[in-house]
Amino acid sequence: MESEGEPGGVPLDPVNMKTKTLLCDLKSKYADKSWNETVQLVRRCVEKTKGDGRVCEPVAKCLQKINEALNVSSLTSMVSRLEMIAKQRGLGSHMSPTETVCYLTADLFYLEVVLLPAGNVEDVRVAHHGDAPVSSPSLLQLLRLKKFQEFSLKLDDLASFYNIPGDSDVKIKIYASLRHLETDLFKISHLPRSLRESDLHVDLIMNGRIGNVQPGKEGSPMTVEYYISPLDVLMGLSNTGEVGGGQMALVTLRSSDASHRLQRESLISCPPQVDSFGFPVFQPLTESCSDLLPATFLLKLQPPLPMLMSFVEKMGSITDGVIAEKAQQVEPLPQLLMKTSRTLNSKTSWTEGLQFVVPLLASECHSYVFPGAEWGRESWKGALIHTVPFTHPGHVPALLDLLRHQSAINVLLASCFSNHSRHIGAGLLYDLRCEILPETDHCLSVTFSFDDNDHLAVLQVTVVDSHQMSCRLLMPGFVDHKLDDYISRVLRRCMSIPITMRAIRRKVTPLAAPAAVPESSAAPEISSVPREAAEDASLASPPPPGYYLMSVSGPVADNTVNTEAVANRSPCASLGVYSHWATGGLPAELL
Repeated sequence: MESEGEPGGVPLDPVNMKTKTLLCDLKSKYADKSWNETVQLVRRCVEKTKGDGRVCEPVAKCLQKINEALNVSSLTSMVSRLEMIAKQRGLGSHMSPTETVCYLTADLFYLEVVLLPAGNVEDVRVAHHGDAPVSSPSLLQLLRLKKFQEFSLKLDDLASFYNIPGDSDVKIKIYASLRHLETDLFKISHLPRSLRESDLHVDLIMNGRIGNVQPGKEGSPMTVEYYISPLDVLMGLSNTGEVGGGQMALVTLRSSDASHRLQRESLISCPPQVDSFGFPVFQPLTESCSDLLPATFLLKLQPPLPMLMSFVEKMGSITDGVIAEKAQQVEPLPQLLMKTSRTLNSKTSWTEGLQFVVPLLASECHSYVFPGAEWGRESWKGALIHTVPFTHPGHVPALLDLLRHQSAINVLLASCFSNHSRHIGAGLLYDLRCEILPETDHCLSVTFSFDDNDHLAVLQVTVVDSHQMSCRLLMPGFVDHKLDDYISRVLRRCMSIPITMRAIRRKVTPLAAPAAVPESSAAPEISSVPREAAEDASLASPPPPGYYLMSVSGPVADNTVNTEAVANRSPCASLGVYSHWATGGLPAELL
């Protein structure tokens, strides 16, 4: 005879039998009860902690599931949902005496959720330590739309911003130090300086002493936008009509095993005194204006930046030994750039080197080869940097200069990448075949040859910093310093090696061609049509998907070759990375 149990004759052990009986009793007892009564019961069970002070996890999960299943349509259900979210994020919660405001509290901030009798949300205010509550439209919108999961994540971000070790007094001191740092960074950003670019927004990002500074709001930290490439400018102008999409850093804090001297007041006098370079004179960081605290300030890079190890060491010297995070893995810089790219195949092996095929307009196609052995040298190995620690506002301008310098190198290398990659080998014919080789940590070379020339040529590219870049073309029996200046100008404008090589090919090919060309010879298409017609044809043809193409106005076309660079049409625009077209749409020549 089979024992009583589950179907199939499998007997139930005493524990399972007891559990099943209890569940049946609970179902029968609360069959006629409303959901609100059930929720209140589970909440009372959660509040009854065990002897060690811990909440019963199964009951807490049960309450969470019930809350998520319920439609929040009353004041009681809204309060219940807010209290559950607060408990999940480690925050306190309580109601005001009038039961119209639900407070979500932490050591250094709190939220006021103003409720209406029907459970609707009238306002959400965020109050940081020592500050008055400020309305938060984004948090208000999430609660009104009942997007509680997104609201919970926002609370988690806010709580992580204040994730500082120590007791309340230490946390308050560290947070106050961060506020004084923000005050000094604003003072630095508003110091007078000369305008170098015609687009004010781009000029602020690229040439501002600390980039484009935006104050923290609604619980988010201060942001610094420090670099933007010509591709980012063009993409922003074409998509939204505004310049955007640059690289940013969040100004925040992190805990530290060692104590560091952090400011307890502003270190810049009012009005600021400046030195001969236009930077402010800081008050010495003495015991009277600082505290030893277990934390450092932090630039949290968004997105993380692939950096050469030599640049990481320079950052450590700027911050007096406060170094960035320990590199998890050191790899060749081009390989890091491929891994962090959102469009390239990051799993491609780099050991033997790679070849990229970059298509341009007018059916022009270049090949760019990166020899694996050459790029594996120590001087060109780097790491992915997420955060940069520092302890003084005077560190920030120098750190941003290094980040901009590295960003410029990264943009130039990435311009040679494409989705069409393969391991090095012979095969297809290209209009230009180039080999990219590393030199010093801020210099690289491009070795190439033209179709009708057996001699190799070398373009040396030196990136002194994000504003100063120089090119030198080395060809047998050919020296033209004016052409070098023109090539440098093209590179600074477009920040693209393929477009620069295209400009070189167009400039040098007529010089190397015979004086008289037979009619049957196949001359380059560009030499057979007027320059204006070529521009119109180029503008009419959209570039291939996934690539950006741009150039600068070249010398005036006539019977002789003019290698003089075009004069700057904008009196306030520099000859740096950006030009007058940043505010007027596309460049004069989008080739």
